Amino acid sequence: MNFLMAVFKKETKKYSIFYLKCPRCHEGEMFETGSWSFVKPFNMHQRCPKCDLDYFPEPGYYYGAMFISYIWTGWFCLLFVAIFHWILGWSQEWAFGLLIAFLAVNFVYIFRISRLMWINVNVRYDKDAIAKHQQPTP
Repeated sequence: MNFLMAVFKKETKKYSIFYLKCPRCHEGEMFETGSWSFVKPFNMHQRCPKCDLDYFPEPGYYYGAMFISYIWTGWFCLLFVAIFHWILGWSQEWAFGLLIAFLAVNFVYIFRISRLMWINVNVRYDKDAIAKHQQPTP
């Protein structure tokens, strides 16, 4: 458990990505529902509820996330089937069947992780983001 806490500690991009948190404040949620929710699986907040970061800075912003999802899923599928077929000795049918079941359950999480990876490329963590947002503007 301590290892995971060290790897995914707050103030790192990994924390924002895997906990589906705002990349600027690491407090606000990016999505309206939980990680593996099939109810409104693709609905995102327009802005961070904590620091007011605009999650949609321009039209088509998350187009690049589609490529990230494609690359990660492709490599994962190759490794998954290779491990289950060649190393564990399962038949191809069972290895692919398990892969399809795994992806069916996790497709929402893969979609969300890809979006978080994409937005984390352009947004840095700011420990004072929430305080800055709460200050009244003159």
